[in-house]
Amino acid sequence: MRHGKKNNHLGVKSSHRKSMLSNMAFSLLKNKRIMTTLAKAKALRNYIEPLLTKSKKNTIHYRRIIYKNFNNTVLELLEKISSKIYNRTGGYTRIIKTGFRVGDSSETAIIELVDYNNHYYKNYAAGSFKIPL
Repeated sequence: MRHGKKNNHLGVKSSHRKSMLSNMAFSLLKNKRIMTTLAKAKALRNYIEPLLTKSKKNTIHYRRIIYKNFNNTVLELLEKISSKIYNRTGGYTRIIKTGFRVGDSSETAIIELVDYNNHYYKNYAAGSFKIPL
């Protein structure tokens, strides 16, 4: 039975899943928005939100935890991002469903960092809800 097992295995081995989530998290931190399948976006949200919370407290312990999952480049990115999300208590990412992929009909989504999407707020105020990629 799978009592208490929350993570989605995404149909791959654990080593593949860990490296895939690490690479996707790096792309998300670098580009502030990525497009992927809905299942991967939800798995990425569970992976990156605790790391963003830990990046707000600039202690050696949390730096080592983040470094275990990433490398020095990500530490530099997280320092810039953590200053912007410092006052936010949680919910650092937003998942927007974008429909189905043509080839295999899998549900796609955009995952983005909430505080970095100024275009969304401008369009929301104007009444236009198109999401730019």
